[in-house]
Amino acid sequence: MTVPALGDLNLYVALPAIFLALFTTFLLIIDLFISKENKNNTAFLALGALGVAFVWNLFTFNANTTAFLGMFVADSFSGFLNMIVISAAMLTILLSMDYLRRVGIEQGEYYSMVLFSTAGMMFMGSANNLIVIFIALELLSIPLYVMAAIRHQDVKSEESGIKYFILGAFASAFFVYGAALIYGATGTTNLPEIFIAVGEIVNTGSNSIFYLVAGAGLIIVALGFKVAVVPFHMWTPDVYEGAPTPVTAFMSVGAKAGGFAALLRVMVVALPTLTVNSGDAAAVWQLTLAVIAALTMILGNLVAISQTNIKRMLAYSSIAHAGYLLMAVAAAGAVGVAESATRGMLVYLLAYTFTNLGAFAVVIALEKADGSGTALEDFVGLGRSRPFLAAMMAFFMLSLTGVPATAGFIGKFLVFGASIEAGLIWLAVIGVVTSVFSAYYYVRVIVNMYLRESDKPVETEGETPFVQYAAYISFTAVLVLGLFPALALNLLGGAQLTLATLF
Repeated sequence: MTVPALGDLNLYVALPAIFLALFTTFLLIIDLFISKENKNNTAFLALGALGVAFVWNLFTFNANTTAFLGMFVADSFSGFLNMIVISAAMLTILLSMDYLRRVGIEQGEYYSMVLFSTAGMMFMGSANNLIVIFIALELLSIPLYVMAAIRHQDVKSEESGIKYFILGAFASAFFVYGAALIYGATGTTNLPEIFIAVGEIVNTGSNSIFYLVAGAGLIIVALGFKVAVVPFHMWTPDVYEGAPTPVTAFMSVGAKAGGFAALLRVMVVALPTLTVNSGDAAAVWQLTLAVIAALTMILGNLVAISQTNIKRMLAYSSIAHAGYLLMAVAAAGAVGVAESATRGMLVYLLAYTFTNLGAFAVVIALEKADGSGTALEDFVGLGRSRPFLAAMMAFFMLSLTGVPATAGFIGKFLVFGASIEAGLIWLAVIGVVTSVFSAYYYVRVIVNMYLRESDKPVETEGETPFVQYAAYISFTAVLVLGLFPALALNLLGGAQLTLATLF
């Protein structure tokens, strides 16, 4: 076996993710020398590492080259996704710093787990090989299992961690089996090489097509669990409600970003030509993903209407938004639509990340140390007691609905446009109709804050300076992206997941 030279590995383009993973290892050791009363210093070190990784990512943005002998790819897609997940991690740490102390679970290892999971998300976005995707998936998931159960004195938190772990292990097994079938059919785990092999299999009518279809189906199941789409969503409400709220916020955006990045990589880079009959206009997996997206939007929005707890409501809202994001992946299965679908998914992820984290920042502001204060009734009168906090929450709810002049509207506009371009007009119609349904439960929060009166002022026990910073940053990002969407679109430029960017 020939040992590659260091220069052949081209490590420079992978340094943002490598640095974050290595620094996290050192942070675990450094934290041993930080007293329990000064664990915020661990948080500040984690924030500093994320800042370095963010800046480093700007230097490798849109490099359009590979590393680790073709197993890692750096392009505008991975660069933009890195910006999203790093921003989500930084806001999560801000939300966690005072929260952990308030509820009595402050541990320095928590911040290391946030960084490890973030590194996994970054590797998933840059993975150019099925093996790398699997390793990144585990690096992303295992810290989240622990974080979900870290509030060990709360039975719901322990239950959420166990549920997430058991179902996550099953999902990983599905991914490995799916990858094995694809490897058996093509003889490779490299995504561009799979693309070439798939073309030959389809053109020759080889029986290997059945292994490819089965493998693609199993990978959809595995990543469908990670992004919480129907029917792989059942874990979401219980895990979101039981986990500490900053962890719930991080899971709702970070795990979704990593999962959709890997799903788009596999489907658009490796399997865009996977058709039963040579010459078909769309990939064989497109209709399956479109149906799953439709069911996810319908179920997520309809069940959210009946929720009385804000965390469970946002959990079903997260399921619904997974359906909107899946619309973009389905649209990418049509010839010539991959670029606009990729751009739409990335902008939607950016908008959803800041909007949802901002909403959870307000939830944390109202949540009490014992975990109460998260019922929708607890928002009654917030507009009178804390007008600016209520105004930000109202804006976040409108953005999640997709009201014009908000970041959420821009994301939905691009995703719906990609679906129409791909000929999935029926799916776009379902997306619009379910968005109207979603207005009911989002606007209900606004009604509680402004149109209902409370006998006593609303307590905002968790509204600490760090939580306020996270809310202000999220509010500013949602407002700016809604008013100036060209900032994100110009940064993306010609974001595409084609073979041209991978060689």
